[in-house]
Amino acid sequence: MASTFARNQWALCAAQLFAGIGVATGFAVGGILAEDLTGRTELAGFAQTASILGAGLLALPLARLAEVRNRRWALGLGYGLALTGALLIVAAILAGLAPLFFIGMGFFGAATAAGLQSRYAATDSAPERLRARAMSIVVWATTVGSVLGPNLAQPGARLGEALGIDPFAGPFLIAVGGYLLSFVCVLFLRTPPPTTTGSEAVDADDGEPDSTAERPLPASRRGGTWTAVRRSPGAMLGLLSVVSGHMIMVATMVMTPVHMDHHGFGLGLIGVTIAGHIFGMYGLSPVFGYLTDRFSPGRVILAGQVLFAAALVLGFIDAVGQSSFLRLSIALFLLGLGWSACLIAGSTLLTQEIDPAHRIPVQGLSDAGMNLGAAAVAALAGPLLAIGGFAWITVLGFVVLSLSVLAGIRTGYGARGPR
Repeated sequence: MASTFARNQWALCAAQLFAGIGVATGFAVGGILAEDLTGRTELAGFAQTASILGAGLLALPLARLAEVRNRRWALGLGYGLALTGALLIVAAILAGLAPLFFIGMGFFGAATAAGLQSRYAATDSAPERLRARAMSIVVWATTVGSVLGPNLAQPGARLGEALGIDPFAGPFLIAVGGYLLSFVCVLFLRTPPPTTTGSEAVDADDGEPDSTAERPLPASRRGGTWTAVRRSPGAMLGLLSVVSGHMIMVATMVMTPVHMDHHGFGLGLIGVTIAGHIFGMYGLSPVFGYLTDRFSPGRVILAGQVLFAAALVLGFIDAVGQSSFLRLSIALFLLGLGWSACLIAGSTLLTQEIDPAHRIPVQGLSDAGMNLGAAAVAALAGPLLAIGGFAWITVLGFVVLSLSVLAGIRTGYGARGPR
């Protein structure tokens, strides 16, 4: 089991690194391409929306595939679909077809769905006392790709020019390479022995225990996926903290650059603010993994909610008073930390509180909820910003946060202390 755990950690981290390059490279120019292909500025945000929706719609099917086959099949298909999406985007750029571009961006979102499932895959072979840390290290690996990706946009454009095609197609060719490498990495995954049966199957490829499509579902599985969550208050808290945290982060992060632009901040300062936010999201995730294993998921979720509240208060103050680069940078950094705390701790709580028979479907439900919820608030954030300014974005964040806080109070934040 130990060798399986170590091998899977390396494979998942490498896949996350390369996929992060692909996602970040594509998003760096996605909005510009949407505006260029459609000729309408108001449609620029639909590139990201299409990708988020794609991730949300694919999360449950990929989780189902992981359940009936294994993680290798699910993650391989996810990165394969993302690779296909990148190729469709290149074709759309060359042909000047906006509908094909948005379809490609939908498939592009499969990389996000696979990346989110990877954090759960890290816990499959991890000892219980190390689950949060195993998850956090895989999340941390995204940092490298997320930082490198945007910086490869310009070299990608030069690649496009060198090949004699549209320069904007170049970054997506880099994404094709990143997803191809991610696909290769997940082929090295081993499936740990099932914990819900008394026997072990053997993987013919590597001699390791494996669960396959032919294995029947455990007899202990009762009811549907949502019923399984409702039976466990702790699991409900984990699900709500993950989904609400992602919704708060996306709504605030997407609108902050617009808010800063309205107050005269240049692209350089906006870029620094977003870079600090991304570092808060991923760079310190191992710290939250350690704290979750050491003190309990519920306490880390509470800490994440406090961080969210502090970020939203700072954002509200900035919206109603004189805007400050330093204040917004601190707010976005705290926003990233809150997201990381709630993602790591909430995902760990969801995993440990759900019975194994329902674990993978519930994990898929959480990923679908994250992305579909984020797509909803992203669509709502634009009109709110236009009507009431950035203050209304922070109010939206407080409304969403309150639901998770109420769930935490109801369950005593999981009522589970140090293990």
